[in-house]
Amino acid sequence: MPQFGDYQNEIYLNALFGVVPKYPMAFAGWEQAAQAALPPSVWSYVAGGAGDELTQRANVRAFERWGLIPRMLVGAAERDLSVELFGQRLASPLFLSPVGVIGLCAQDGHGDLATARASARTGVPMVASTLSMDPLEDVAGELGATPGLFQLYTPTDRELAASLVHRAEAAGFRGIVVTLDTWVTGWRPRDLSTGNFPQLRGACLANYTSDPVFRAALAKPPEQDPGAVVALFSRIFGNPLTWDDLPWLRSLTTLPLVLKGICHPDDVRRARDAGVDGVYCSNHGGRQANGGLPALEALPGVVAAADGLPVLFDSGVRSGADVVKALALGATAVGVGRPYAYGLALGGADGIVHVLRSLLAEADLLMAVNGYPGLADLPAGLRRVPDTGA
Repeated sequence: MPQFGDYQNEIYLNALFGVVPKYPMAFAGWEQAAQAALPPSVWSYVAGGAGDELTQRANVRAFERWGLIPRMLVGAAERDLSVELFGQRLASPLFLSPVGVIGLCAQDGHGDLATARASARTGVPMVASTLSMDPLEDVAGELGATPGLFQLYTPTDRELAASLVHRAEAAGFRGIVVTLDTWVTGWRPRDLSTGNFPQLRGACLANYTSDPVFRAALAKPPEQDPGAVVALFSRIFGNPLTWDDLPWLRSLTTLPLVLKGICHPDDVRRARDAGVDGVYCSNHGGRQANGGLPALEALPGVVAAADGLPVLFDSGVRSGADVVKALALGATAVGVGRPYAYGLALGGADGIVHVLRSLLAEADLLMAVNGYPGLADLPAGLRRVPDTGA
């Protein structure tokens, strides 16, 4: 049975014939090369975070505080990384987190489509953002047999929200992920220093300009009055949702409904009791609020409160080792954001495929070397790394 770790064999064999990897093999290399490839405004938007970016850094460092105890003579010649999520069996626990400017990270400006193509090639599900350079129907059309989810930034116009959800259903997306922490943007000094807010410049608004409800609210077709498009978007984008809105959101679809940004156990229990199908533990990768708890530290409490409800996780994932640690702490599936955005900047869909295969290969080989043949075996081996004070 093929294993994700076989990617390293492929690389070594190719090297015997003089073919070495076209792209870097780890996050630091992806990041450095992407900075050189992207326009400064896009780079700062993707790489940056809120405030002095303390929480962004803390998300990454939190993984250093956990480690696996190796178990020998286990015979982990084959590893099973598959997971069950919303009634579907997935080959791996990895997914592509929604990135609102992923379209701009591609050299041709169609990064959403390239991401969907990479998802189709790897079987790694994509969570497609509301903020897209291409309409959600076009993105869904590139996913092939790989399931995709649609991330909803809930607008203040309920008719528009319903239209977006119903379009996602019709396009074939398998779930709706409602982001809760972005009804207003966080304080982002990198972007503020250049006055850079891509959506206010008309970028990544294809799901709005292609929507019949949004178009009906404009006096002229979007292509004839771009300024009116931006003005309308600015008025309706931010919806400070409350628990009272949840029954309405639940009523919009029979698809699995996932709430993104849940980090407190009390919120998990309330969401579970309200009938959601999953929770998504995330602090937006440190982009929205600075000074908070690393998302990984919140994960065990979220998992316990979920009481069997699927828990998606992202924030700070930079390596296959990080993926394994998040799974050991109870995540059902683990999302990556910046790593694949950088892969996209380097090589389009090929760059993303390389990043995903690298992450999965590292995770697979880590489980092999440490003697963990299945994901269910991981929690028993995870320990806090002793604090040496260094």
